[in-house]
Amino acid sequence: QVQLQVSGPGLVKPSQTLSLTCTVSGASITTRLYYWTWVRQFPGKGLEWMGVIGYDGITYYSPSLKSRTSISRDTTKNQFSLQLSSVTPEDTAVYYCARYYLGFDYWGQGTQVTVSS
Repeated sequence: QVQLQVSGPGLVKPSQTLSLTCTVSGASITTRLYYWTWVRQFPGKGLEWMGVIGYDGITYYSPSLKSRTSISRDTTKNQFSLQLSSVTPEDTAVYYCARYYLGFDYWGQGTQVTVSS
């Protein structure tokens, strides 16, 4: 069974960098054709796709977030991470990691991140 577990601080101060890690079990992040994504959901709104890192380590980002977003991975720990810089209160959301393989098939539990001083 594939499981994704998000970890990271739930409170970040404005202008700082939000850092989250997704630990994957039951599947390797380097398995061909698996893509590992970050998605967030604002209060009362839909999901926003933030970016992805592929099995080959190649990354793609949402154009609206590209200047502030970085996704990396640690293959030895089977983890991938999100960094979002220069956060503002508008970045307050529930952050999810998910696997994409012919569709979003596995999701982490989501973690609330609040940007506040």
